[in-house]
Amino acid sequence: MVIKRSIPEIIFDSCNVLFLIFCSFLFLYPMWYVLVSSFSDAHAIAAGEISFWPKGFNVGAYKLVFEDQRIWTAYGNTFIYVIAGTFINLVLTTLGAYPLSRRNLEGRSLIMAFIVFTMFFSGGLIPAYLNVRELGLYDTRWALLLPGAVSAFNLIVMRTFFQSIPDSLIESAKIDGAHDFRILLRIVLPLSMPVLAVMTLFYAVGHWNSWFSAMIYLQDRNLFPLQLILREILIQSSAQNMLAGVTQDEVFRISESIKFATIIIATVPILLIYPFLQKYFVKGVMIGALKE
Repeated sequence: MVIKRSIPEIIFDSCNVLFLIFCSFLFLYPMWYVLVSSFSDAHAIAAGEISFWPKGFNVGAYKLVFEDQRIWTAYGNTFIYVIAGTFINLVLTTLGAYPLSRRNLEGRSLIMAFIVFTMFFSGGLIPAYLNVRELGLYDTRWALLLPGAVSAFNLIVMRTFFQSIPDSLIESAKIDGAHDFRILLRIVLPLSMPVLAVMTLFYAVGHWNSWFSAMIYLQDRNLFPLQLILREILIQSSAQNMLAGVTQDEVFRISESIKFATIIIATVPILLIYPFLQKYFVKGVMIGALKE
């Protein structure tokens, strides 16, 4: 049976579609511009001739980027920080959120008050730097992994999600003799895949995009993450270091393209991961953030 729609409904739906198409264009075009610029001639980029398609198509920028050992070293470091950091984040956030979600935990309101307090107030950059240095973490990988091991916001979201799990399941497990760790591993976590996927995405993207902590706490360039190398290329014009032995004219023609090519190389891995977590994303955020 075909439902006949009124003219106002058709107009409303059409306006919604046009508006969403316009918003999609605004969101996607910057990424598309960076992509086509990475394959374009630098003269065309400088002249503002790039719109929707590459001008003076070339892959020289990508060739130079992939030949630069700094990029590969930074890529390896970033994967270490993302994998190890996300694992530490998930373990500690889960171990913090689960007991705080249990109503029989004494003093949990006070503990939550301290956790929420850290979301609004902190000691500042200098005390954090001194703390990292005095703990012996300075210029080590741990300086990027331990100081931000738990996000207060993510812990609250996960705690709220755990509270949505029926108490009857946990009580039944306790009657059968299961201890808290067994309940967490066998009952709570299998039911919490949506929020775990969201936490994984939040933490992984945070580690992937992080550069400020590395700039503050690291001196050894062999430990630099990809985003810090990208910052050098974009802001400090160290793209010139990739062009040893190249003529001045070629330097001008390629250096701008290198910046865009490096951005694409640094962004693609996260774009490839997101579709696999997307189906959990809305569900995990909505339940974890709104359920009381």
